[in-house]
Amino acid sequence: MAEDTDALAAMTRILSPHCRVTRVSSGALIADWRRTRFLGMTTTEMQKFADGTSEERAELVTGLIRAGCATARRKEHSNVEVGLWLRGVNLLIRTIGFGRVLRLLSLAAPDYARADLPSAEQVARLKRTVQSHSRRSWFVNDDCKAEAVTAFVLLRRRGLKAVLHVGVREHPFAMHAWTSSAGLCIPDADPRGHAFTPVLSINGGGQ
Repeated sequence: MAEDTDALAAMTRILSPHCRVTRVSSGALIADWRRTRFLGMTTTEMQKFADGTSEERAELVTGLIRAGCATARRKEHSNVEVGLWLRGVNLLIRTIGFGRVLRLLSLAAPDYARADLPSAEQVARLKRTVQSHSRRSWFVNDDCKAEAVTAFVLLRRRGLKAVLHVGVREHPFAMHAWTSSAGLCIPDADPRGHAFTPVLSINGGGQ
């Protein structure tokens, strides 16, 4: 029984949001509600998800990806890509304004498709890369808005969960933006120890 639960949990983490897995007597049934399709898995395949080798699990995951029931993980963005995105976002903010950029997020940052959460290590690496580029570039110059939007877009484009926040401080008045994911913030939510009250939080692609 515990193995069944482990197998279901393992499958749920890699399935696309529109798919649901249900335990049946002969194994499991995956329902793809977006396309109204169903995929069956045997008890043996279920056991491979729970305690099989990495090769066996990879083979099953590949089958689910081909069937359209799971989303392949995108590779992490390279150092060069992060720098290009950061400068591009900063230029867009300067050109059309931060508010309009937020309204365009649904085009650049679709809703995340993976059920498994990003690791703190992944987010920490992205944070170091984004802030390194931001500090070295006279053009970006530590702009929190560009850093937050860049991090949000890059995480979402990899299918990972992230939330973009915009906060205010009353005395003296100031605004700040940051993206939170896996318990970390890009950039820090309270720069120099100043607390900002969130007035806007974007959970999905511009929502």
